[in-house]
Parts: sequence; C-alpha cells; structure tokens
Amino acid sequence: MTPPPDGRHLLILGGTTEARALAAALATALSTTLSTALAGRPGLRVTSSLAGRVARPRLPAGEVRIGGFGGADGLADWLRAERVDAVVDATHPFAAVMSGNAAAAVPLLALRRPGWAAVPGDDWHRVPSLDAAAALLPALGRRVLLTSGRQGIGAFAHLDGLHFVARSVDPPEPPLPAALDVLLDRGPFTLDGERAVLREHRIDVVVTKDSGGAATAPKLTAARELGLPVVLVDRPPLPAGVPVAASVPEVLERLAEQGLTGR
Repeated sequence: MTPPPDGRHLLILGGTTEARALAAALATALSTTLSTALAGRPGLRVTSSLAGRVARPRLPAGEVRIGGFGGADGLADWLRAERVDAVVDATHPFAAVMSGNAAAAVPLLALRRPGWAAVPGDDWHRVPSLDAAAALLPALGRRVLLTSGRQGIGAFAHLDGLHFVARSVDPPEPPLPAALDVLLDRGPFTLDGERAVLREHRIDVVVTKDSGGAATAPKLTAARELGLPVVLVDRPPLPAGVPVAASVPEVLERLAEQGLTGR
C-alpha cells in the first residue's frame, strides 16, 4: 500500500511490549485527537515490522509486515520503495544489527525501556557478552537457569558438568549443552511462578540479559530471595547519535514536536 502524497509513513521496528503499546497509541491517535500538535495533520501510515523469529508472535495494532529485510541494503530499498519518513526502533535492546541498519537509513528514534538496577541483596555479575557469561559460570554454580533467548544457548554448549534449564518461547536449535531441560514459556512471569521454577529445578545460578521491564523482572527478585547469583549480560550500545526515548508517551511527544507525524 502506498501512502497518499500529503501523508507521512512511520515504520516501527517492533517485537516488544513497548512496540505494541506504541502501535496501539498511534492507532488511537489516528482515530481521535492525540494532542493539539497532531490536530488537523495529514494522514499517517504506520507499519510495524516483526523479525519473524517467533512462531506465534503477538501482533500489534495496524499494518504489520513479518520477516527480515535482507540486511542494510534491503532495508534501505524497502524504506525508499514504501516512502518511509522516519523509523522508531522499538526492537529488543539486544537487536544490535537491526538498530545499526536502521540508523544508517532514515531519521531514527530508539524506544528503549530502562535497564534493571540492582538493589540491596542482589548478587549480580555483569558481563559484556554471552561468551563472557559462559566463562564465568563454572565458578558460580552447577544448575543454571538460562533466560537469555534461544538463539544464545549455543554459547554454553561446550560447558560440561553443568546442568542447564533454558526458557524460551520456541524450541532452541543446536548446538546445545549436553545436559539441558527446555521450558517453553512466554512472559509476563509472576514472582510465585519464578520461585517455583528456581526451587523445582534446584537452580543455583541465573543467566539473563539486561532487557529491563517488569514482564521478566520477577526472576531477579526470586533469585535475590534465595541468595542466588545472577549473571547479567550488558546491552550493546546504540549507534552513535541516535536519540533515545524511555517510554511510549515520550516517543509520541517527540514525534509530534519534530513533525514526524505530519506536516
């Protein structure tokens, strides 16, 4: 579908809770009046793009495309063909390749929920990568809860003598650790549920990425209650110069102020 000549086209790189909330808010803005900054503006086309890595994704409101773009050049071609005026990168904080591709193509605003912050009682070990997490694990425990995503499990495949319980939305693919139990589940998770997982599987160390947000944070509370160490993988940096918004309302405000939602 081609947007009208006097309209604007906004692409949301999605797949996160925040991306769905942004698409819903923009859908509401198109049918009502979001603010005086948006009143009387020409039509806005909003497209949400999902990577297609989850078998049954939660679909956002409005127009959706699923699948990759074919790298930076493919993304640039698509943006030109669809006459995209701006992109909101609301991907997972660890989707560094897509963020880099988008930053080189059109005006970009990143929507990133804040990372987690330690509180008294936490035993956190911050590392820069999954490989660094794997190197640290043998000194911390023998029964590991992995909540770092199915595509990262291969970083731990070489670790013998450790038993892994990996939680992911879809089944992981090889290479995999020799001793592995897979829990297929999708957040949000509850504190009672996380307590039960840690106890039933006799977990003594947790590995996760610093995704932030409330949906998957209860595991950190449960680990703190049980005195368990947590290996926390730090986020990759965003491309230099990309402005960042921490919430959907902030994105909406910036889009209106910058004229990206109309002329």
